[in-house]
Amino acid sequence: MTSGAPVIEVRELTKSFGPNIAVNRLSIQVEAGEIYGFLGPNGSGKTTFIRMLCGLLRPDSGAGTCLGYDLFREGDLIKLQIGYLAQRFSLYEDLSVRENLHFMARIYRLPRVKDLVAETMERLGLTRFAEQLAGNLSGGWKQRLALAACLLHRPRLLLLDEPTAGVDPKARRDFWDEIYRLAAEGVTSLISTHYMDEAERCHRLAYLAYGKLLASGTAAEVVAASGLFTWTITGENVHLLAAELKQKPGVELVAPFGNTLHVSGYDPEILRAAVADLDQTRYSCAQSEVDLEDVFISLMNNNRGDH
Repeated sequence: MTSGAPVIEVRELTKSFGPNIAVNRLSIQVEAGEIYGFLGPNGSGKTTFIRMLCGLLRPDSGAGTCLGYDLFREGDLIKLQIGYLAQRFSLYEDLSVRENLHFMARIYRLPRVKDLVAETMERLGLTRFAEQLAGNLSGGWKQRLALAACLLHRPRLLLLDEPTAGVDPKARRDFWDEIYRLAAEGVTSLISTHYMDEAERCHRLAYLAYGKLLASGTAAEVVAASGLFTWTITGENVHLLAAELKQKPGVELVAPFGNTLHVSGYDPEILRAAVADLDQTRYSCAQSEVDLEDVFISLMNNNRGDH
């Protein structure tokens, strides 16, 4: 990551739709060259915030800058220097890969369109699909084409709204390899995602629920700040224990992970007593590392009534 002024800096940013507060006094800062993860359940305000950043929505209150430009007064200038990838594929399915990229390059009034499109297709591995209709591409290749369109004008900031939803694991891995290459070149990325493994790939992350920022920092910092402790329980038909464990004192969260249960809580001694009460001849219990998913579910549950 590079030093200097933050690429994104917002304070107390708020946006409502009628009586519903979509983003509630949000304050975050994203540095140049950083890969910043944006997480939260559906309806948490992630997309609304991204649309405010790129000038598609005007905030109701608060203050902020993106790429040094004021969100309230200079949205048109911001649009020229960002790449925005929406949740849904938004290019023309009845145009070829090459035609889509030519069209986008002309929208941005870029020079050397033919060479620029060829270079971009080569970088993203799209050259062999150049004449194929975009609508006939797989989900992973559509995603890559959309990313290529975002990169044509050499943006300083990428705003990527759930870019890997519905994409196979290989395509997801390739996507992240490209994001890391761009970060090495100084390009900043703000990426909303539901995937915990992707959250752990980010330099820093923020977790939103009900429009509020509930946690931020590196993955390790978010886990450490949560104050959670977790035990892992294994044994035959261990999932049948879930309902019983949820009723025990000190148990905040019970989550199945394959053939194991994660049992989490905030008081380590009360939690230890809860799992020690199980039949030790049938089940094995061991304290384990807290993971991000445990933290985020706990945060969401504890803030459910406050929105």
